[in-house]
Amino acid sequence: MQRRTNMGFEFIKKLPTPEEIRNQYPIDAGIKALKEQRDQEIRDVFTGKSDKFLVIIGPCSADNEDAVIDYLLRLRKVQDKIADKVLIIPRVYTNKPRTTGEGYKGMVHQPDPEKETNMLAGLIAIRKMHIHAIQESGFTCADEMLYPENYRYLSDILSYVAVGARSVEDQQHRLTVSGMDVPAGMKNPTSGDFSVMLNSIVAAQGSHRFIYRGWEVETTGNELSHAILRGAVSKHGEAIPNYHYEDLRLLLEKYQQKNLKNPAVIVDTNHSNSSKQYEQQVRIAQEILHNRKVEPELHKLVKGLMIESYIEPGNQKIGCEHVYGKSITDACLGWEESEKLLYDIAEMC
Repeated sequence: MQRRTNMGFEFIKKLPTPEEIRNQYPIDAGIKALKEQRDQEIRDVFTGKSDKFLVIIGPCSADNEDAVIDYLLRLRKVQDKIADKVLIIPRVYTNKPRTTGEGYKGMVHQPDPEKETNMLAGLIAIRKMHIHAIQESGFTCADEMLYPENYRYLSDILSYVAVGARSVEDQQHRLTVSGMDVPAGMKNPTSGDFSVMLNSIVAAQGSHRFIYRGWEVETTGNELSHAILRGAVSKHGEAIPNYHYEDLRLLLEKYQQKNLKNPAVIVDTNHSNSSKQYEQQVRIAQEILHNRKVEPELHKLVKGLMIESYIEPGNQKIGCEHVYGKSITDACLGWEESEKLLYDIAEMC
C-alpha cells in the first residue's frame, strides 16, 4: 500500500491485526497450559490464597533477545531454589515511555536499537521474543501496556501487565485493563497522588462499554487490578519516595475507604523511589520486607516488589561500543547483586 498523507498524518502501511499476527505466530498447547498454571499461581497471591511473595524483575527495556533469554535462564535457576516462598515474574518490557517523546521507545518501535523504526517488524519481534522466553525458561512474563490498542498482540502470553505513571490517568488505559484476566498494576502518577491511582483501580475493576480497535466492546472488570508505588516528583523536579512505612500505612487506609476487591500493592524499588540510584534498590527492598514482616496488615497488603535488573550493572548509551546485557535505558542492578537479593528476599519472607 502506498503512503498517503492526511491532516499532518502520513499513513505508511496498514498493519496486521492482533488476530492475524497471533495466527502467524501461534502458541502451542504446552504454552497455553503453562500460562494457565502460572496465571493461577499469580492470581492466588493477589486473592490471598497463597502467601508467596512476588518479584517482578528484569531490565528496564528488553532490547536484545539473546541477552533477555540469557537473563531469564539465570532467573530460572534461582526460582527453582526459592519456589516455596517467592514467585518470580520476569520483566520483558517491549515499550518504553519517553517523557519528551525522544529516544529509544522499545523493541516494538525498533527491533534493533541501532536501526530505523519498523513497527511491523517490531510487533513480530516482541511476540516472537515473548514466546521464545516461555519456551526457554518456563516463565510467562510481564510487559508494560504503553499502547492499549497493542495489548492483544501479546494478551495470550502475558501473565502480568503494568500501567505506567504517565498513562494511569488515561481513560483508554483504565478501560482496557477492565477487560484483562491477568493482574494489572496501576502506578501512582508522577505527582504521587494516591487518589488518582486508586481511582484508576476503581475504573479498572468496573465493567465498561467503549470503542476498542474499531469494535464496540463490553468488559467484565478486572478484580486483580492493584496499586504500584513508584515514588513521585515534586514541582521542583526532586524525587519523593513513597515506599516507607508511613506511605504503606496511608495507602492501606485509602484502600479501606474504597470498595475494592483484593487490595494489594507492588512496590517499585527504582524510579523515583530510588531517585534512579539503581544500587539503592537492595536497601529499599530490605526496608519494605522488614516493614511487611513486623506489621501483619502490611504483610497482607504488600504482595511483591518490582526491581530493575539485568546482566551487567548500570546502563549505556545507544551508538557506543555495546556491552552485552547492559541496559540502554534506565540503570539496573547487575546479576550478582540481583541473585543475592533474590535469595535475601526468600530469607526475609
